[in-house]
Amino acid sequence: GWGHLLGDCGGGAWIGRAGLEAAMRAYDGRDGGSKPLLARLEAVFGPATGLPGKLYPRPDRPAVLASFAPEVGRCAAEDPVAETILRTAARHVAEAAEAVCPRLGSSEVALTGGLFRMGAPLLTPVREELAARLPGVRVAEAAGDPLDGALCVAAALAADELRLPPDPALLSVV
Repeated sequence: GWGHLLGDCGGGAWIGRAGLEAAMRAYDGRDGGSKPLLARLEAVFGPATGLPGKLYPRPDRPAVLASFAPEVGRCAAEDPVAETILRTAARHVAEAAEAVCPRLGSSEVALTGGLFRMGAPLLTPVREELAARLPGVRVAEAAGDPLDGALCVAAALAADELRLPPDPALLSVV
């Protein structure tokens, strides 16, 4: 992805932000709000009115947003707003896979990262979206975790074999 501001749609920060937005909509009494997510927001972060002051000044905002993603997963079985957030996230994940996956029957997609630890509330719609968008593509066991992937990127960068867009400000080996 392109980071939480430009395109990690469906990722942890995206899900967490969508869940927090739905909670704040409930707090305001606006359409699209979720009282269960508001309750989880207040259990995790304290009073809803204090959330902006706790969130905006933080340099680790993406991680803080992502920390709320499991709460969205916990609410999904009973809350249609949370379920919709995860279904939309699943669509975004499948769109990203579709953009990079050749349409060959032997292609594989591996799901990795802590986000998928939430289990069925996210995995089920992701698998459904992948099956619809990439018929015949197999969901495989990941060969490693995100750190392993970062090490592979670093090794490819060091060997001048990186197939990602070059950007010395974001990707460098020292």
